[in-house]
Amino acid sequence: MAVHQQVASVTTYSANRSGIWTTGVYDCCSDMDTCCCALWCFPCLQCQTVSQFGWCFCLPLLDCCFAISCSLRRNIRQRYGIQGSCCDDCCTLCFCYPCAWCQMSREIKIRSHATASPQLITNVVTQQVRV
Repeated sequence: MAVHQQVASVTTYSANRSGIWTTGVYDCCSDMDTCCCALWCFPCLQCQTVSQFGWCFCLPLLDCCFAISCSLRRNIRQRYGIQGSCCDDCCTLCFCYPCAWCQMSREIKIRSHATASPQLITNVVTQQVRV
């Protein structure tokens, strides 16, 4: 007799808390679409992220010294009321460049979803449940 186990992903959204990022820098697996896009075509993720934020999609292609990345991160913090500093942004990008871009992409995606729906979303928790 064979036993089959299925794995289902359960995503929960909680109420908005201002002043913090909705996901951490290393929460790449909380959004597998973003994670896979970053893994297979990182420039595509960058262009998509700035485009979703309302900037010209080709700006990341000109980002030779983190100036555009730092500017985007600062503007995301300002738009969504996230605490931090320019120094924090530069250090995060310097030490965890791909993860920081994934975090910015998730933030824009989550916050845009929050404005489209009546509930404001802050924390996203994805768990795998064996059924």
